[in-house]
Amino acid sequence: MSTEEALSVMVVDDEPGIRTALRANFLRHGWRVETASCVREAMRNVEDRDFDLIVTDMRMPDGTGMEVMRAARKASPDVAVILLTAHGSVPDAVAAMRDGALDYLTKPIPFDRLHSTAAQLVHRVAQAHAPAEDFACGEIIGRSPLLTRSLQRARAAASAGADVLIEAESGTGKELLARYIHDFSARCDKPFIAVNCAAVPEALLESELFGHGRGAFTGAVATRSGKFELADGGTILLDEIGEMPLNLQPKLLRVLQEREFERLGSSRTIRTDARLVAATNRDLALMVEEREFRADLYYRLNVFPITVPPLRERREDIPLLVRYFVQQYARRMNRKITSIPGATMHALERYHWPGNIRELQNFIERAVIISPGSTLDAPIGELKGPKPSSYASSAAGGAVTLAAAEREAILRALAESEGRVGGAEGAAARLGMKRTTLQAKMRKLGIDSKNG
Repeated sequence: MSTEEALSVMVVDDEPGIRTALRANFLRHGWRVETASCVREAMRNVEDRDFDLIVTDMRMPDGTGMEVMRAARKASPDVAVILLTAHGSVPDAVAAMRDGALDYLTKPIPFDRLHSTAAQLVHRVAQAHAPAEDFACGEIIGRSPLLTRSLQRARAAASAGADVLIEAESGTGKELLARYIHDFSARCDKPFIAVNCAAVPEALLESELFGHGRGAFTGAVATRSGKFELADGGTILLDEIGEMPLNLQPKLLRVLQEREFERLGSSRTIRTDARLVAATNRDLALMVEEREFRADLYYRLNVFPITVPPLRERREDIPLLVRYFVQQYARRMNRKITSIPGATMHALERYHWPGNIRELQNFIERAVIISPGSTLDAPIGELKGPKPSSYASSAAGGAVTLAAAEREAILRALAESEGRVGGAEGAAARLGMKRTTLQAKMRKLGIDSKNG
């Protein structure tokens, strides 16, 4: 794929009107465009130059879009292909996607979806040449069935336009999935704004989300727009939604129901068309039971829930992630690492990764730093914590369940805090949750603490 700012696309269709319309749309978005009226002409084009994207009709008088895709892939393995199809040939297009097509669109062409898919491609091309530290904004790595199912639900949510609740452990890539939903939606050319509710002081969170008027509080010397206003037409991610104060939750509920709000210290009503993606690593249903989260807000958020599997439940993706991080960090540090010992990879696959992808990423960065030559010298001895077998023995069929992992983490925190639940050095503080929440989880999992 090209690394130039203007990406290259070829449009292949025997209908002049479709070629003209597609060409005009891509030119308007800054792409370089070639057209072909038949398979034979398309074949000549792919022999002469490389393309980032090919948009081709599925059926043409002298051949098929599949032939174009195979020829293009032979010349340039990274080229992306979008197929145009009539309703009668949708099964062929679906089969083509299994063979690697990026997407298929049924005629008449839905240009908003075409732009969304093309935007995802632009993001992917940029990410392929981005430094490793930009991984948190990059594409999702993995092919495991659990991850694939999550991505399928994310695509469905993107097309439906519904608000989404992402539930996952820390470090699994909740923001990546939120960006994935945004990129595949009709809002892809509008703002994507992320707010971590746990990182903003409680007293400032309302102003951060909804803005404030001049003089609303000490230091408010000018009117300021909030994140919901700035995200109008696009997507707003509220990460760690479980940390939102109870007194602010009714205002969020109103935004979701009425799509309107007022800035802090102002009576003027502002409307917003921002689509909400909420994310949490906490059990919101349990928080509702404990009266730490509003039930009506939870039910409103939980219309379209999506889970992101923890890394220990998608071990087949670990080698892909390891190679990706090794390549990215080696390039960043101007190093050349060409070999990963089999024993090292085996150990990385067997480790349970309580910190998920974030922990793996940090571990690989350290490994690249200390590797003296072209072979990755990973500090396997640094991998601390329960062995994978302790998880397997606690779950049917050897599968690692979230409950088993959660139980193990709580027991470890209790052991490290000598059985204390509360306090600055207690298990709750170590786990980053409230004492009452931890006690509720302990009751649910049958864990006893003499000193809780």
